[in-house]
Amino acid sequence: MDEKQRVILRQAMALADEAGLDAVSMRAVGRRVGLSSMALYPYVGNKEALLDGLVRQLLEELHDSSGSDGDWRERLRTIARAARDLAHAHPGAYPLLVARPAAEEGDDADRVQERIRDALRDAGVARAEVLRLQRMLSTFALGYGASEVTGRFAAGSAEEREAEFEADLEDLLGLIERTAQRSG
Repeated sequence: MDEKQRVILRQAMALADEAGLDAVSMRAVGRRVGLSSMALYPYVGNKEALLDGLVRQLLEELHDSSGSDGDWRERLRTIARAARDLAHAHPGAYPLLVARPAAEEGDDADRVQERIRDALRDAGVARAEVLRLQRMLSTFALGYGASEVTGRFAAGSAEEREAEFEADLEDLLGLIERTAQRSG
């Protein structure tokens, strides 16, 4: 990705976070970067391609912040927390992660999912259970963040939601551990 494309995507992300996804149009993004909407097309394609670019940018940020240090529990906690933090960093654009599939094979989504599968295997989860538990953890992490930023979890304070997230995450890690014990 060239620098102009990165600038365009950063401005589209900022616009989504400031005013929501409905505000993201080729014309509005063009105004933010000082180009006509037509001048954006060589860099980001049409609006659908622009939205795919935002998904890739979100996934890159998730990959970069999800780390791979610690035991399996800590690695899974880090990934889940990184997904939730990303939702709060990009509340307008984040719902795209739930609404749009990852655009390319071998992308950051695949790398994050592989980190989850590696942690699950390190936990001792049987091969037949790894994909199911990977989907469960991914759905929890992405869904929780999306629910928070879209207002679905409006009740309660930020501290209460934080405590609930952590309790739910620990319950999920306990389920993974019990599944691994049954596997062994």
